[in-house]
Amino acid sequence: MGSATMPVIGLAECSAAPRHLVGGKAAALGALILRGEQVPPGFCVTTAAGDLSRAQIAEAYEGLGGGRVAVRSSAPEEDGADASYAGQYDTILDVEGADAVLAAVETCRRSAPARAAAYREARGGGRTGPIAVIVQRMVDVDVAGVLFTANPLTGCRTEMTVDAAPGAGPAVVDGAGPVDHYVIGARSPEPAEGGCLANEALSRLRDLGERLQAHFGGPQDIEWAFDKAGELWVVQSRAITTLFPLPPATEDLRVYLEFGHVQGMLQPVTPMGMSTLKALVTAMLRPLGLHVTITDIGGRLYGDMTDLVRDPKARKRLVRLLAVDFGPRAQDAIRHLLDDPRFAPVPGRAKRRGGPSLGTAAGAVVGIARALARPAAARRRAMAAVERLRQASSGNEPVGLPSSDGARDQAGTERDLTVAERLRIVRAWDDAESPGDLVWPIAAGMLAATVPEYLLKGRKDEVFTVLAGMPHNVTIEMDLALWRLARQVPGEQRDLLLGASPAELAGRWTAGTLPEFGLGAFLSEYGHRGAAEVDLGVPRWAEDPAPVFAALQNYLRVEDPEQAPDRRFASAAESAEAALRDVRRRHRAAGFLLGRARELAGLREAGKFAGLYRLQQMRRQLLLIGAELFEDPADVMFVTIDELGGAVPDKTEIEARKALYRRETRRRVVPVALLSDGTDVEATLPAADGADLRGVAASAGRVTGKARIVRDPADAYVEPGEVLVTATTDPGWTPLFLTAAALVTETGAVMAHGPTVAREYGIPAVICVPGATERIRTGEVVTVDGRAGTVTRG
Repeated sequence: MGSATMPVIGLAECSAAPRHLVGGKAAALGALILRGEQVPPGFCVTTAAGDLSRAQIAEAYEGLGGGRVAVRSSAPEEDGADASYAGQYDTILDVEGADAVLAAVETCRRSAPARAAAYREARGGGRTGPIAVIVQRMVDVDVAGVLFTANPLTGCRTEMTVDAAPGAGPAVVDGAGPVDHYVIGARSPEPAEGGCLANEALSRLRDLGERLQAHFGGPQDIEWAFDKAGELWVVQSRAITTLFPLPPATEDLRVYLEFGHVQGMLQPVTPMGMSTLKALVTAMLRPLGLHVTITDIGGRLYGDMTDLVRDPKARKRLVRLLAVDFGPRAQDAIRHLLDDPRFAPVPGRAKRRGGPSLGTAAGAVVGIARALARPAAARRRAMAAVERLRQASSGNEPVGLPSSDGARDQAGTERDLTVAERLRIVRAWDDAESPGDLVWPIAAGMLAATVPEYLLKGRKDEVFTVLAGMPHNVTIEMDLALWRLARQVPGEQRDLLLGASPAELAGRWTAGTLPEFGLGAFLSEYGHRGAAEVDLGVPRWAEDPAPVFAALQNYLRVEDPEQAPDRRFASAAESAEAALRDVRRRHRAAGFLLGRARELAGLREAGKFAGLYRLQQMRRQLLLIGAELFEDPADVMFVTIDELGGAVPDKTEIEARKALYRRETRRRVVPVALLSDGTDVEATLPAADGADLRGVAASAGRVTGKARIVRDPADAYVEPGEVLVTATTDPGWTPLFLTAAALVTETGAVMAHGPTVAREYGIPAVICVPGATERIRTGEVVTVDGRAGTVTRG
């Protein structure tokens, strides 16, 4: 009789048995037994076992020789590559006697269903069926503990850690008592000073970790025990599921900086989005003289900063250059590495690429000076450039592509195109450059907004006040247009919009069964936007307007006239103009620059806004290609442009990429700076002192209100006066700001999208608050001080 129909099988047989029958834990133990590892003998009560299997379970127990055993769960999803389910099911130790074993097996099979269900839901899993149960002989334990083959705190793959305590393992696993902690380096364990493990034992554990990591193909979380005779037993081995993915293998130690949060985006990027964003980010950095290789790590955009960190000249200005877009967390990480001897300057080693070319530098100086001299004219040129980009993207090909390439007929309308023709259109858009008429006015505005802080001796709050209520910002104009739309909703439609979920409303809108109330005009103007909008693989609002409906619902709940966003914006603008007049009286240069900032800094959003027209049309062409090649057109977003022009991945590979994308989407923490050995640089920094929740001041003001944790703007419910707490924001999130009383984020830079819009609405903002979305709970009363950079709970 095969194992698939057996209610009870030996542990060694579990390695070849179906996972749904024996569970992940038993399968791993079976594989270890076949490899010759020392595993306590035992058997598995499979998911096929029923009430009539009690005699077989008792017989298997007697076959072990009776005595004390451990009874442990082995659910199908347990100890998997994506989730460990650690502590979600029961383990019962020191069970003795057939009746006690049968009772313990039944307890395990029914253990902690609510706990496991909540964990499963959080990990994106579905329902599960019955669980298998392992029965193993108890080891006469002298010392037991846990071995991690990668440092779970820092992510470093060249270090192992050991937690150990005398006696049985639960003291370590359950945190029930004090433990001894050891770090095992790449070559040898650090000398053990006291504690329950000697160096010889640590060496044996290191060897065990290396063997099991090699066998399972990744870092392992291993439960082990030394018995009274000094024998080493393996109780369990499972993948460490919390580690951030490793960078590509390199010969030397390298450092990578995460670039996605510059665009307010910590979720992974689709493969198609990654293939286009790499070139885009590289082009953005080139005018600054930063030649950085963009690397895909865990679906995120990371820049290889190693050459710049090690270059004697570049490292002197690197931290300063990171201030505007990358923010203080990135600055702190790089500053720390500049003092690390492993990244000491090496003359001649770095790639000598220098700064921007003389032509680029001269063009920048002329363009910025021209914009500062005549800001109104610069704005007109910039918006004309935006309009040209919109028109170029309104058809099905970029303007300038010859008709002989087969993209248009003489009437300028689209005809049937081949996949190759559509791909040529996409590549042409991807290679297009941003016009100088748009780039240099934006650069002038950013310069005018950042320099005055230094001229005013660090009076950041005064600068923030002047930068509030900023005109000429397309994102602010978008948010206020949505607010006006909400004010114009007829009374009979108000209840309709408030009575359904955003997803339901979006479905009805797409199906054409929702009455028109002006949303069509709004989506015609702004439907090319959305959260994580720089990723080609993400739907735009025109495709899925659920986030727009979520924002509309929030606006419809605003009843206090003083909370009206347009009034708040106007009030912020009045305060800004008054503050500007005061600065001009005291400091001519700072006053001049801040005046120019109010005329030009709002253009910061215009460049991205214009580029999104192009991305929207690229996405449209790619989905049409996807309809030709795949059963689901959206699958095209899980291949790259180069693959579309060559060997297209098969369905199995695409499904694997989609599964990886979903898994990474659930990741809550993304390292700002990462070493090639997997080390999260921030995890190695000295612990911050001072306030419980301290971040960086980004928009002045002090507000007390209930916190609202938001992870996805698509269904966000933010009551007027609540404090919006999130990991990061991009322009697709900003409609939520109109009802929020304050903003708290875990990442960002003072001049990034979220804080910029917060200042312009006049709401306090504190950014770079470590773990804010985990440490603050929805409904908790918090005080946000945007001047001091603190968040106080209670």
